[in-house]
Amino acid sequence: MSKTIKINLLRNLQFIVILVFFQPNIHAQSNDPLIKALIKRTEAQMGGQKALDDINTLSWNFFNVRSLTWNKKTNDVRIDWRNENSVYLINTKTKKGSILKNGLELTEPDSLNKYIKDAYDIWINDSYWLLMPFKLDDPGVNLSYVGTMASKAMDQCDVVEMTFNEVGVTPNNKYFIFFDKATGLVSQWDYFTNVTDAQPRFSTPWLNYITYGKVKLSGDRGDRQITDIHVFKRLDNSVFNNFKRPSFLN
Repeated sequence: MSKTIKINLLRNLQFIVILVFFQPNIHAQSNDPLIKALIKRTEAQMGGQKALDDINTLSWNFFNVRSLTWNKKTNDVRIDWRNENSVYLINTKTKKGSILKNGLELTEPDSLNKYIKDAYDIWINDSYWLLMPFKLDDPGVNLSYVGTMASKAMDQCDVVEMTFNEVGVTPNNKYFIFFDKATGLVSQWDYFTNVTDAQPRFSTPWLNYITYGKVKLSGDRGDRQITDIHVFKRLDNSVFNNFKRPSFLN
């Protein structure tokens, strides 16, 4: 595979998952007791929903393309691009923010609003790649049990099909979520561009779970890695209102 094709594939993968996100205390769109048990078990293995909710600030490096820092209490998000002098500072609730693009702060309203929307979509996408197992009970998510299948690692898994009921900007996608029978953790997801597709566009592992604070997360997606995952009790407000790169970002 040529370098150009690999780069284009990576860019496509970065925006495959765009969903309505982070609406707590809503149950899954399935009455199947087995599915409910699978979700309950995997959330418990990852530390529980309360442990995730209690996190103040979370930071991670998404595929070495950009770093995100998210204050879950204030809804402030900082996005630092790894290979260009660009920083997006937004609040996901107010949809307002500041944008530094290639070293220049944007002030023209149309351009500013465009990149604020881009930043919001990036936050949704990149957060989902990290926290998806906690989002299986989101509203508009439809779940159905497929059966027992072997993952690519040859582990026996309970497989659940996930589709969406007109939510987000990619409602036609479909996923197979693999719950490892031995560990209870999600160990793989298969992505289908359309609900009617018989074969997945790709399969991605969820490996090497590590505990951060009180939450266990996986950043290992095989040939793509979510790295530099950090949990903070508190960060100075300047992280979210100043373009200067924080010292904790590598």
